[in-house]
Amino acid sequence: MTSLASLPGLGPKSQALLENAGIRDRAALEKLGAVSAWRQIRRHAGSAVSLNLLWALEGALSGRHWQDIARKERSRLLAELAAQEELDLPNTL
Repeated sequence: MTSLASLPGLGPKSQALLENAGIRDRAALEKLGAVSAWRQIRRHAGSAVSLNLLWALEGALSGRHWQDIARKERSRLLAELAAQEELDLPNTL
């Protein structure tokens, strides 16, 4: 079990957000993936959670700093986020 502290680019605040959302180690983060983990954190911490944390989660999983997540990857993450959130919308038809 790899601790969150050993992941690159995740400082104490990010680690606390993860732990408060029930994500306590790398395996749990990998199982969820960056987008689902970010959404789980946002459900627990509220709307003040920025997209920079999403980039940081992706960076932590891929061994890179959040600022090294390229625009193309950010676009992919945003598309995945939009798709997951769309699935959560109630069917109004």
